[in-house]
Amino acid sequence: MKIHEFNVRVRYAETDQMGVVYHGNYAQYFEMGRVEWLRNLGLTYKFMEQKGVMLPVVSLTMNYKKPARYDDLLTVRTIFKKQQSVKIEFDYEILNEQGELLTTGNSVLVFVDMKTGRPILPPDYVSEKMDLVKI
Repeated sequence: MKIHEFNVRVRYAETDQMGVVYHGNYAQYFEMGRVEWLRNLGLTYKFMEQKGVMLPVVSLTMNYKKPARYDDLLTVRTIFKKQQSVKIEFDYEILNEQGELLTTGNSVLVFVDMKTGRPILPPDYVSEKMDLVKI
């Protein structure tokens, strides 16, 4: 599955004095989407880290179109873009309850060996899952 969606309600603590979601919180929404995309694929960060692999973000971009506000129910759409060599890339869309596009984003992550801190090719158990997505 290339696309995964989940809903999250904006909490008061995620907003500024104007009741608008603080810009830094969108990175957390993207992370939540990525974690759930992986979980839906049958992978978790916890499992990968137990196997000695981590996935740090090396690039993150966001484009704000409309504000999200306190108590809005948001849909976070995570879209698998590609996996090449040591990198995996995702696009994101955040929509409000009316289906309006509020924010878009993109992130690139790198598979890293936790012992050496060096980039590595994805382990076989990850590659097998990615092959199903690429079809």
